[in-house]
Amino acid sequence: MDQDTYRRLPGTAIAAAVARREVSATEVVTAALGAVAQLDPEFRAFLDVRSEEALARAREVDRRIAAGERLPLAGVPIGVKGRGGLRTAAARRLVAAGCVPIGATSVPGPGTVWQTWGQGRAGRTLNPWRPDRSPGGSSAGSAVAVATGMVPLATGSDGAGSVRIPAAWCGVTGLKLTNGLLPTADATGLAAPGVLTRWASDTAAYLRCVTGVDVSRTAGPDGSRPADSAGSCTAGPGSSRIAGPDGGHGPGTGQGSDGQRPAAVWSDDLGFAGPDPEVADVARAAAERLARAGVIRLGGPGAEPPRLLDPAPVWLALRSPATAPSPSPSPPSPPATRLDGPRAVNDRRLADFFRDADLLLTPATPNRPHGHEGPGDRYSTALTWAFNLSGHPAASIPAGHTADGCPVGLHLVARHGAETLLLEVIRAAEECAGGHPAAGPALRRP
Repeated sequence: MDQDTYRRLPGTAIAAAVARREVSATEVVTAALGAVAQLDPEFRAFLDVRSEEALARAREVDRRIAAGERLPLAGVPIGVKGRGGLRTAAARRLVAAGCVPIGATSVPGPGTVWQTWGQGRAGRTLNPWRPDRSPGGSSAGSAVAVATGMVPLATGSDGAGSVRIPAAWCGVTGLKLTNGLLPTADATGLAAPGVLTRWASDTAAYLRCVTGVDVSRTAGPDGSRPADSAGSCTAGPGSSRIAGPDGGHGPGTGQGSDGQRPAAVWSDDLGFAGPDPEVADVARAAAERLARAGVIRLGGPGAEPPRLLDPAPVWLALRSPATAPSPSPSPPSPPATRLDGPRAVNDRRLADFFRDADLLLTPATPNRPHGHEGPGDRYSTALTWAFNLSGHPAASIPAGHTADGCPVGLHLVARHGAETLLLEVIRAAEECAGGHPAAGPALRRP
């Protein structure tokens, strides 16, 4: 498999070809490593590249396929966030499904309190659309590796927007799971696993393999269901539909709670954020395109967005040094403080909102990607971190670009456990765009 072919294929198509023995996992991983060797010196998406280990894993996948084993993501190269990323539950399940980690993707380095950047092997991780700007973070390298085609899928974690912000700024899709769905090392409970992809079929495959949710309605880009043909994923015992922290289940299809198109409500600012007008306009236009295409019902009588209290004081208090993410098997419980008041208010307002609406739509960030010198006094997390406190699943999908070429994300928030609804909107948005994700500058090179 040549690098150009590899970089344009969704992971599900790669897995299907490996399962049919049209190409070997070893050939695929060799092409992936070649793409990294060519592109990473420029974009600096990786902290480590584990070539020999990746090739050994690929050969083992080939042996298992030759023996008749069915692996739903056989031979799919992935990036794993940070040097400890292979220890996460999501990464372990992806490897069990046949994925081949090729390296650890970049995260913020030392020296700043802000997390919307990354430090790769050779320096600052660069935004592939605007190299003078940050790619976002903290899943910086994962977003860049996916956006440039070095890997079709990369893991992330999201404690304040760390999957959704880099997805928005790099022009890819980022999905944050419902908090509590999978175990994490975050003592505060703010962090949730997530994934960055270019193709809806790869988001579906991640959900199926990591959570066990039934995504059989979601087809690949060519209308096939490669994950079905290559075998099934198992994520452990329990229901095949995702339960939220409150025990509720999300819709099992792309329909809203009343069986119709999902009812969506737009908010520029959630009541406090103050986004840049052009960023909000680009995201709002993407929401309106989905409505015109019949994907969602936008607005309507009584469709008022929730007006939340600014979650910054609560989030910052929870993420004090005493409650920072810990590898300890028995991390300390987050402290109870008087700042829990705004959190409780927001939880009530969101619960009231989701009784009638299926989706809350906002810009993914209030601002463009900032420069490498930092964000200044803006919180790029202003529109995302409320949902780490509330635990709702959320995604950023490509919305378009500002006049100066900066990608903008459309932020989708759903009820607890409604990952499948988010998935169906992601899939429909891809179809509205012609069935193919936008190719960034690195993918348009000859």
